[in-house]
Amino acid sequence: MITTHNLGFPRIGAARELKFALESYWKGLASRAELEALGAQLRKQHWQAQSGLDWIPVGDFSFYDQVLDTSFALGNLPQRARGFRGDELDNYFRVARGRSIQGAGEPGSCCGIAAGEMTKWFDTNYHYIVPEFSADSQFRLDPSRLLEQIAEASEQGVKTKPVLIGPVTYLRLGKSKDDSDRLALLERLLPVYSELLEAMAANGIEWVQIDEPVLVTEIEPAWRHAFNLAYHHLKSCRIKILLATYFGTLQDNLHLACNLPVAGIHLDAINARDEIQPMLNLLSSHKVVSLGVINGRNIWKTDLNATLDWLEPFAERLGNRLWIAPSCSLLHVPVDLGNEQKLDDEIKSWLAFAIQKLEELRVLSIALNHGRSAVSAELQANQAAIASRRSSYRVSNPAVKQALAAINPALGQRGNPYPVRARKQDALLRLPLYPTTTIGSFPQTAEIRQARSRFKAGELDDAAYQFAMKTEIERSVREQEALGLDVLVHGEAERNDMVEYFGEQLEGYAFSQFGWVQSYGSRCVKPPILYGDISRPKAMTVEWIRHAQSLTEKPMKGMLTGPVTILNWSFVRDDQSRSASCYQLALAIREEVLDLEKAGVKVIQIDEAALREGLPLRKSQWKAYLDWAVESFRIAANGVQDETQIHTHMCYSEFNDIISAIADMDADVITIETSRSDMELLDVFDHFNYPNEIGPGVYDIHSPNIPTREHMVGLMRKAAERIPAERLWVNPDCGLKTRQWAEVIPALTSMVAAAKILRASS
Repeated sequence: MITTHNLGFPRIGAARELKFALESYWKGLASRAELEALGAQLRKQHWQAQSGLDWIPVGDFSFYDQVLDTSFALGNLPQRARGFRGDELDNYFRVARGRSIQGAGEPGSCCGIAAGEMTKWFDTNYHYIVPEFSADSQFRLDPSRLLEQIAEASEQGVKTKPVLIGPVTYLRLGKSKDDSDRLALLERLLPVYSELLEAMAANGIEWVQIDEPVLVTEIEPAWRHAFNLAYHHLKSCRIKILLATYFGTLQDNLHLACNLPVAGIHLDAINARDEIQPMLNLLSSHKVVSLGVINGRNIWKTDLNATLDWLEPFAERLGNRLWIAPSCSLLHVPVDLGNEQKLDDEIKSWLAFAIQKLEELRVLSIALNHGRSAVSAELQANQAAIASRRSSYRVSNPAVKQALAAINPALGQRGNPYPVRARKQDALLRLPLYPTTTIGSFPQTAEIRQARSRFKAGELDDAAYQFAMKTEIERSVREQEALGLDVLVHGEAERNDMVEYFGEQLEGYAFSQFGWVQSYGSRCVKPPILYGDISRPKAMTVEWIRHAQSLTEKPMKGMLTGPVTILNWSFVRDDQSRSASCYQLALAIREEVLDLEKAGVKVIQIDEAALREGLPLRKSQWKAYLDWAVESFRIAANGVQDETQIHTHMCYSEFNDIISAIADMDADVITIETSRSDMELLDVFDHFNYPNEIGPGVYDIHSPNIPTREHMVGLMRKAAERIPAERLWVNPDCGLKTRQWAEVIPALTSMVAAAKILRASS
């Protein structure tokens, strides 16, 4: 019989219960007991939702991030977080976000520290807290949280398969704070992993899933050797290891993975189907083969008949050795399509969220175990949905395809090179040295959310809603003028999300009500669904920006999301290339840019926060992606006159290895995240002469901590060691929508004061 299992389940809850519980706890409005109870309730619900599986993951639930959970389980805390005598959960949140609860100076509360660095989990929009290492790092096991969840699951009759991040991936994803060799720590780390596996075995665990996704990346010989060392060390443990890889192909690591002394291997058959047969040729006959046959990264229904066509021969060959699962954790998709009441029925029939993907897995397992006739009705219904999508007139737009075919290199070229443009922009904008700005959004207050909710419910008419949003925009403008910022933004009060807002105004997109996925901690996003060819029926932002500019004499930035980020933060169609979809988006954004310029907007920011996120996991494939991604940005941005200043923004990614591609974007100004990394991201400028202007973020907006002006001055002086002062801007790391005005005002006050100090000393 074929075995079914899952690699992980969304932890936020179908109604984002975890988000609201966390934020209530952080505000001091809920107790730790209430937060823990909510966590237990969600785990129970999620295990029940997976009850049809043969093996159910445990340990995939987290109050913030699974990598941070691993750091705490291994006793690998940053030096600044050690020795804390308060509640361990509070210390966990200190590392995650800089502090746990409000009132940091009050007795018994959790004081603030520098939050852990945050970056993207492989090529997803999920952010993890980067482990920190040094030459003297030591590890000491604390398995309490995982063992508690195992006991919880056991009491509920769950057939448990704990999930761990593997030791090599854990070291690879971390950073050495003193430039020491992370691999030198493997010898200290492995006994702690052995101790953890033995503790689970003592609690009746038969199988453990150890995730080693770095195997789908290019790794150096020393890291390959580390895999052999690690798993030969762990093979003596009294527990069966399922080594899980996902997000890509093993390629040159296939032989290595197949020869590791583990009981089974999981292969992402969505991305690496061509590697199944080579893997079977290499694997010993006693090892379990787990195939990820359902896409865990996208929301389209699986073509079940087509999947069975290629899967059935492997099932015949492998018999009981075959396990099937989603390709990766379902963390990256929404919970339940059944909650969607307003989604277009035809488009809804094409989709599958986490619950529906597990149902697809069930149908496949029955068909493999008992024949297709046992699920003929389900297979027929699935085939009808697949055929409906393929033949729908809504998917294809001949005019868009014609515009796509007419793209030529001239669309991506500015009239003159940056030095010429810069002189014209300086003459027009007349900005001081170290000009100050923000990234775009200001706090989404309760009043803004309430007005949007009432408008969607029909309780506010369009005129009343417009008035409410313009009132909030005016507040943002007045606050910025009072602060003394040099280039203003309108605050984005009218925008629900930087991608969804644009998708709602573009043809070819659909939207869910409850299609939330976790981005980090309590931050959830609701990716729009890109199902067809993209076009822009009308202007999307012009009237809002024109109104904001009418309120001030200072330059007002027009704020847009770039084509690459809209693509990477959407659920993207899988029936055409990503590059074709991105070019369609670029043409639509280009129309908006030109309309903003016609409206008199002299500074336009086109955010490409997700540029690096879309990189293939293997460097050998980077160039092809960067070629069309950079060209898409240039098509969107470069139709304007020299005098119009184009900004772009990127956040929470490593840019050093793609800096030449970023320079090729030819934005006049780029703003990037640098404060959490203490300007580490600027190390690249020691050997790369970045030609245009840059704003290295000095205010970490993902932490409630308020930076001092002295801290910001110090960061900018580090930047000025690498980049001439006349090409430096002063700005936060990212948009401010998730913060409160009570935090934003003092932080920006310090930022403006820091800029004045820098000017005075230049």
